[in-house]
Amino acid sequence: MKTQQVHVNDVAVLATKLAAVSGAAHANLVLVFGAPQLLKADTLFGTLKATCPAAIIVGCSTAGEITNAGIADDTLVVTLSQFDHVALSVASTDLKGMDDSEDAGRRLGADLKAATPRAVLILGQGVNINGSALIDGLRAELGDDVAITGGLAGDGARFQETVVVTPQGVSSTAVVAVGLGGDALRFNHGSFGGWEPFGTLRKVTRAAGNVLFELDGTPALDVYKQYLGDYAKDLPSSGLLFPFEMLNEARSTTGVIRTILAVDEGSGSLTLAGDIDPNGFLQLMHASSDRLVDGAEAAANAAKEMAAHPGGGIGLLVSCVGRKLVMGDRIDEEIEAVGDVFGQNTLLTGFYSYGEISPFAPGAHCRLHNQTMTVTWIAESA
Repeated sequence: MKTQQVHVNDVAVLATKLAAVSGAAHANLVLVFGAPQLLKADTLFGTLKATCPAAIIVGCSTAGEITNAGIADDTLVVTLSQFDHVALSVASTDLKGMDDSEDAGRRLGADLKAATPRAVLILGQGVNINGSALIDGLRAELGDDVAITGGLAGDGARFQETVVVTPQGVSSTAVVAVGLGGDALRFNHGSFGGWEPFGTLRKVTRAAGNVLFELDGTPALDVYKQYLGDYAKDLPSSGLLFPFEMLNEARSTTGVIRTILAVDEGSGSLTLAGDIDPNGFLQLMHASSDRLVDGAEAAANAAKEMAAHPGGGIGLLVSCVGRKLVMGDRIDEEIEAVGDVFGQNTLLTGFYSYGEISPFAPGAHCRLHNQTMTVTWIAESA
């Protein structure tokens, strides 16, 4: 497996930078993460196709781009990989709306099934989507033995329009999935948060899918605004600082955190990034920078501990934009923590997202997470 990376601030120089990459024409997987305006540039996709004609090209817009050097904003990161013994397949579909999320996952799974992937990397638009329903659909087709990781696109915490790169081009409504298979594949993952609950447990008294209408019989938006105080005027983006922990009917933690995508003043509801247990409880959370860095390091260690072939390959990091807002100038520390675990031989790429996709632990079902650092290590044995 060979990996190389190009990092630019301007699409106009991308062709020149890629031309200097030895063996770019032999790449068979290209991951592209960047600012929405750069991904939507007229020349971007044509440049990538011309330089890497044999490659599956996928990616998405971000709320920050990740490399070994740390985090950047409003840039473009192109990571080229040449696998020798890993079988690659790809599927994409248009998402007709939030209610189409599960069916979209089923369409992706049905298209990938014939290739019998051992693992799937999925990227979806990040605003008008139910991420947990998308995963449910994909799992229904592929089964639980296929590891699924990835994330939902961002747009710099504006929550207006995200874009996804598919083999057909760049779209604001697409979801795309890459299947990876073969005995040579090494695909390992870890996901941890670092957030702490606070305040009173609140009973979910009315919810439908990923829309939360009432907590303890009171409009959910009213309850949430009481907690946020002055932060409420900046909703929905300020909601990234105060996610919900999901607890089951027995008030036990599920390991899942949910963040807010939208608010509806008329109905007093909150739209979360994934489904809500209608019989469960929710509790607000907050975080410190130190705890978030510890969570990122734990995610990297979990991925590395799964690996039978540590070192080399790609470390795909998908971290929540909420973590970035909390940590501010210290945000590079969580990337440094992951880099320290994997070492310099592993090429890091990734993005700050509106939702992270990964099993919570080895052998567990894939889930949509919010406010986590999710690490996927992809490599190839000799």
